[in-house]
Amino acid sequence: MNDDLTARLARIRLLALDVDGTLTDGGIYFGANGEELKRFHTQDGLGIVLARGVGLQVAWVTGRDSSIVWRRSQELATPRHLVMQGVKDKVKALEFLARETQVSLSEVAFMGDDLNDLPAMSEAEVALCPADAASHVLRAADWVASRRGGEGAVREAIELILTARGDYDRAVALYLEKLAPGQ
Repeated sequence: MNDDLTARLARIRLLALDVDGTLTDGGIYFGANGEELKRFHTQDGLGIVLARGVGLQVAWVTGRDSSIVWRRSQELATPRHLVMQGVKDKVKALEFLARETQVSLSEVAFMGDDLNDLPAMSEAEVALCPADAASHVLRAADWVASRRGGEGAVREAIELILTARGDYDRAVALYLEKLAPGQ
């Protein structure tokens, strides 16, 4: 990774994530009664917890509407205003999130996996994607995870940002302290 990208990552205060194909494996599963199912990775979830612990805000931006997305975001204590579903224009969503969180677009990273994510990726200061992103997305990204969507790519991106910010070790220490207070 070059020094310019490291410097840009160090300024990130908001990470906006596509859901299907980034936070999930991209599959949309249906149960016997028609209920929608999605697969999330626990390492991505813990990454979101680590980020929040040191002040890196994490938003969810998806073109679909799903009660499963809402449920998982709430399990991770994501503030309501940082979960946007049914989004048709991800650039407008990114601009809204920047205003809502009081950060400039030069402090925003966006992670996506498919063509509908490209406009938001180009608007953000840093564009990230999972290893299995669409070819156009892979070419447009400033950084590509070694992991696939829904298989820890988000965790990898969060660790990258926290390391560039100098916050990774502190994030881990704060998390471990909450697990075993006083030790």
